[in-house]
Amino acid sequence: MAAAPEPRAFEVERGGSRLRGEVLGDGPAVVLVHGLTATRRYVVHGSKALARSGFAQVSYDARAHGESDPAPRGEGYGYEHLSADLASVVADRTEGPVVLCGDSLGSHTVASWALERSGAIAGVVLIRPVSLGLPTPPESLAYWDRLADGLERGGVEGFMAAYEADLSVEQPFADTVLRFTRERMRLHRHPEALADAVRQIARSVPFEGTSELESLDLPALVVASRDEADPGHPQAVAEAWADTLPRADLTVEGEGESPLAWQGGRLSRAIADFCETEPVADRHRS
Repeated sequence: MAAAPEPRAFEVERGGSRLRGEVLGDGPAVVLVHGLTATRRYVVHGSKALARSGFAQVSYDARAHGESDPAPRGEGYGYEHLSADLASVVADRTEGPVVLCGDSLGSHTVASWALERSGAIAGVVLIRPVSLGLPTPPESLAYWDRLADGLERGGVEGFMAAYEADLSVEQPFADTVLRFTRERMRLHRHPEALADAVRQIARSVPFEGTSELESLDLPALVVASRDEADPGHPQAVAEAWADTLPRADLTVEGEGESPLAWQGGRLSRAIADFCETEPVADRHRS
């Protein structure tokens, strides 16, 4: 049996701050972009299936998340900065057209950059998008501010108290959500900067309305979650993205199952299958 691929750590510097990440495996690059308050582990949840399938699995912690530094002096946490970070990682760690995979916040970052640089991209996997390209409603801003305040005042336990107070997921999924959330929150080195990031990202818009997605003429896979397990990532939003993108397919787990986005091995295999489709593979392996 072949040895399991080992991660190769990297750093990318932007404006005196460092983004930290890792590459797993060799081959055409698949870049993974995580969600808000997550880290690079929480796109495929530690799965090595992409690397085993012949791809270079590139992941990094967004600014102020995980092991990465806070925003450089004079910058913040809007999507213009997050997409510039993604561009820096792609330029530094990959060659040729890449496949970009973003979860939640990451899907917005991928779309924001892809709308500007689609020629550098072989395809996109957009997992659990939330934004319709509209300003965040006041009640949602208040929710994110409560989480940021909890993190700032009480660290991980302060965040978790605020998070659990608003949790609308019922069993059998609630325990899993709380466990995932507590695990990932313990991985952040800069909680005060992360609190700033939460407030600013909640107020940033990745594009101006879903109609902008009509110009993203790339192969795309949109991964939805059913609302009973994951109401924070509405299935209807993922469906709207898939309906608007010119060349998108939509996938979602079966009724009563854990969301596909929570299952690293299955999600990795879905990404690998997407990468092997002819329109993606022709560009990805060129």
